[in-house]
Amino acid sequence: MTPESSFLISLGQALATMSLYNEGHPARERALDTSFEQLLAMTDGNPCVEYSFLGGESVVGTRVMAELSTWDWASKLSAARVERIEIDADVTREAYFEFVDELFRQVTGRCFDTAETRQLVRPPIRFGQLKVKDPATGGAVGPRLTDLTDDGRGEAGVSGIAVDLTEEVAAVRWIHSEVQDGGQIPMAEVEAVVHALASAMHQGEQMLVPLLALKQYDQYTTTHACNVSVLAMGLSERLGFSPAETRAVGVAGLLHDIGKVAIPHELLVKPGRFTDEERKIVQRHPIDGARLILERERGLGLAAVVAYEHHVFLNGEGYPAMRFPRACHYASRIVHVCDIYDALCTDRPYRQAWEPDQALAYLIEQSGRELDPEIVRAFSEMVTEALVQRLDVTAPRTEAPPEPELPATTCATSPMARA
Repeated sequence: MTPESSFLISLGQALATMSLYNEGHPARERALDTSFEQLLAMTDGNPCVEYSFLGGESVVGTRVMAELSTWDWASKLSAARVERIEIDADVTREAYFEFVDELFRQVTGRCFDTAETRQLVRPPIRFGQLKVKDPATGGAVGPRLTDLTDDGRGEAGVSGIAVDLTEEVAAVRWIHSEVQDGGQIPMAEVEAVVHALASAMHQGEQMLVPLLALKQYDQYTTTHACNVSVLAMGLSERLGFSPAETRAVGVAGLLHDIGKVAIPHELLVKPGRFTDEERKIVQRHPIDGARLILERERGLGLAAVVAYEHHVFLNGEGYPAMRFPRACHYASRIVHVCDIYDALCTDRPYRQAWEPDQALAYLIEQSGRELDPEIVRAFSEMVTEALVQRLDVTAPRTEAPPEPELPATTCATSPMARA
């Protein structure tokens, strides 16, 4: 077990012991001492260690800690709006004990105003909510730590969600640029965006499906990724998936087109028909995306499968061609439906957006051939019954990684075919 994992386990044990014994009890003191020793071992040679907790997932730096998939304190911390813990190597025993005490109060709902402990000088150990940076502030877009006030809410409100999701779109743009530049998927940011989208989906009394209206064609990659993620999570819930399964489908939806970062931008926004050679380039993105995801993290098997299969038809047509005919994963069929719907409802350089009822009619028409009828039926009911809004995104135009086109099919009458 890694030092990072050992420390989190010891922290959970210390918090559990504090719930059983009063201050000053030997068992409580031993648990805190043991946890601090694990902290020293973890920070040896590491100037700062950053943990993120999103749902039931624990992330250290950019690595999803698959070895802690059953560690229940991740869910408890996330539920208490403790989504990030940052620890500097120079933390003292006294500062650590104060931190654990404050953390315990937060988790048990006994939080108090911690303004005195949050002085102007950066403390050596910090916790709070994850929130993506506002693009207007400049700099790289990734998660930042927000302080918790005396009522446990972050400065941006419940769960730190911006209604227009502009910050999430900006974060996905940054994720794509990171993948394009270094070939690495920053999983802490991916998990943070999916967590934010899931929270936005449930705002209000009725489920909100926040579909983003596109102001500029070069925003298609990021807004489409967010839309597909939200739609796929909403559909997964409707189909009875567990929260963990729903989040996994949300991650797969967010990354389903990640292979398109290798495609030239001018090809993806081309207004006319593709040549045969151009079509071959574009249709490599499922293979490239699956390979990229598999090279990044063993725990992203589902996302890799969805990236590979989301253009394969129910009847085996589509792309990439399967060497041996087989049924696609159920999650791939979910993302396939959501992918087509959002693509049809989006303005593109070569056609105008369809109305939702037109897009739903197309999905129903393709049921049994391209799309799974059961999934299409559930999706149609969800979109019809849910509060569906198209929200404006006004992020400034900047240089961005390649933006993917809407999904293409081999059907000659398909409204998404360009050749």
